[in-house]
Amino acid sequence: MKLSKFKYKLPEELIALHPVPNRDESRLMVVHKDTGKIEHKIFKDIIDYFNEKDVLIFNNTKVFPARLYGNKEKTGAEIEVFLLRELNKEQRLWDVLVDPARKIRIGNKLYFGENDTLVAEVIDNTTSRGRTLRFLFDGSYEEFKETLYSLGETPLPKFINRKVEPEDRERYQTIFAKHEGAVAAPTAGMHFSRELLKRFEIKGIDFSYITLHVGLGSFRSVDVEDLTKHKMDSEQIIIPEESARIINKAKDQRKRVCAVGTTVMRTIESSVSTNGHVNAFEGWTNKFIFPPYEFSVADAMVSNFHLPYSTLLMMVAAFGGYDLIMKAYKTAVKEKYRFGTYGDAMLII
Repeated sequence: MKLSKFKYKLPEELIALHPVPNRDESRLMVVHKDTGKIEHKIFKDIIDYFNEKDVLIFNNTKVFPARLYGNKEKTGAEIEVFLLRELNKEQRLWDVLVDPARKIRIGNKLYFGENDTLVAEVIDNTTSRGRTLRFLFDGSYEEFKETLYSLGETPLPKFINRKVEPEDRERYQTIFAKHEGAVAAPTAGMHFSRELLKRFEIKGIDFSYITLHVGLGSFRSVDVEDLTKHKMDSEQIIIPEESARIINKAKDQRKRVCAVGTTVMRTIESSVSTNGHVNAFEGWTNKFIFPPYEFSVADAMVSNFHLPYSTLLMMVAAFGGYDLIMKAYKTAVKEKYRFGTYGDAMLII
């Protein structure tokens, strides 16, 4: 499978810059794998496709305000710092991306906040853009974290080409976000409102929660034509015993198991036994799923409409079938569906 197969024409005005007013009222395209039928619905209609004892699997990671703007010592040059992950709690060490990278060297100090509230020192170069920063802060860890996050901004993807607004702090997050550690939201889960989850519960549908702390790897462009040569960044995943039990029970009873989002699909496919059961697991995954691929666990999937050439589109095409998904995307463009993080959703069954 080649990279060029995932090209399609996406008019810029179809990239959603804002979420719809109500989470569960974005549009929903329903794609039937067996017949190729495509239906056009509202997201809250998704409940009609599930029955008692079916299972929805959600990613309960929580996005933190990972984008900081600071200034370099002496020159005062503005620097954007993107926090990727905490490396050492005691020493306040963080793995970050810096932009523009060429101006930042080991030993440089960076200042953040109006009165230089926070100072960081560059102590290592990890990649051309990546650096390790040590934050110089005298207070407690809780005070440090509070200061860091008060200066941070909701890390909307770059293709949402606008300033971050106050509503983003709540809307660029699922309502079940619990375990902090993601720098990008698991977007398929953002369509679920409290009311909709309640309706699912009343109907007797079960929920299973896993965690994948989404990194920036999802947005990193693929720059090789041969997809087997692309390497995904590693991301931390947690599948609790109870979550695995709920999924496996549904499979044994031949109930529908739905992965809500590509991050969920990657997580469950990263820890699966030969009989299609999910194993409890805590660790890292760099699994890259593209066509052709045999899925072991889920038989339904919710996903947003992803950008051309993205690894997310590749996974959706692997699950729904390349030809059918590319046809569905062509339909979505024609019908003016909204694409990207704040866009509309697709259910593949």
